[in-house]
Amino acid sequence: MDTQSWKDVYKGMSSDNIKGLVLALSSSLFIGASFIIKKKGLKKAGASGVRAGVGGYSYLYEPLWWVGMITMIVGEVANFAAYAFAPAILVTPLGALSIIISAVLARIILREKLHTFGILGCALCVVGSTTIVLHAPQEREIQSVKEVWDLATEPAFLLYAVVVIIAVVILIFHYLPQYGQTHIMFYIGVCSLMGSLSVMSVKALGIALKLTLSGTNQLIYPQTWAFTLIVIVCVLTQMNYLNKALDTFNTAVVSPIYYVMFTSLTILASIIMFKDWDRQNPTQIVTEMCGFVTILSGTFLLHKTKDMVDGPAMLPVRLPKHGDEENGFGQEGIPLRRQDSLRLP
Repeated sequence: MDTQSWKDVYKGMSSDNIKGLVLALSSSLFIGASFIIKKKGLKKAGASGVRAGVGGYSYLYEPLWWVGMITMIVGEVANFAAYAFAPAILVTPLGALSIIISAVLARIILREKLHTFGILGCALCVVGSTTIVLHAPQEREIQSVKEVWDLATEPAFLLYAVVVIIAVVILIFHYLPQYGQTHIMFYIGVCSLMGSLSVMSVKALGIALKLTLSGTNQLIYPQTWAFTLIVIVCVLTQMNYLNKALDTFNTAVVSPIYYVMFTSLTILASIIMFKDWDRQNPTQIVTEMCGFVTILSGTFLLHKTKDMVDGPAMLPVRLPKHGDEENGFGQEGIPLRRQDSLRLP
């Protein structure tokens, strides 16, 4: 490409792209901050009621938790609006900024620690996710919500949906009662699996809304309301177990792992449902696979260092399921250093 061509490409952003950029940045700020606000609300509710991490719902009576919830909704609305102005290749990578915002605020406001290798893991997650998004194919054009329903009821995606539902049921009823308080991947796994289904349904609703506003009413089709029901069930499940994860584990770890797993499973679901790889060349596919490997590496680092802190090695104290601060255990359900436990009254 000659010099003149490069100038043509980088001559400036359109006004719509600028609007999309601002909305996407605002979305990341709101979503990243919502994790911290909700965490403070969960801690406050847990101090006077049954914690979410052990099955309580006292946070529903805590105004601070609702502030965090509203903040997250505002962020999601801004993210949805950003796609109306700018292409996905610009908007989607900016979602990774919510991880950095959440980690920084967690360190400043919640005084949570993140090991140096945890920071490296976070960076790897962002790089891997961005690599996948930047090399993702363009979405296929959909003319009707019925067309989305036909794609969702093809054998390949039906098999994926059945596997997801079975996995979620097994996690909820078998693994979470035993390992939910000590293994972060189970809570996040439920949220991410359900999230991959909810995004596909949200896409269908977005198409239905867009077509309806343009004059082609999609509200008369039962498929639109079926997708609406799926979204409601999936989102309620996600919020329930995300609250449990935030109440039990370090926010600086929950946020990136949730983002990585949610993004990875959503892309996988999109590949199966919309057959994205049929419109890609081998180089693009290999690049996306490299992105997945990078994501897995970052997730591994975050998971292995979630109980570690920088500085002199100290004997860790493991927290039983129903430990409390009076017994020398942190309210969040994660191990504390011996030095920290000695400071507690």
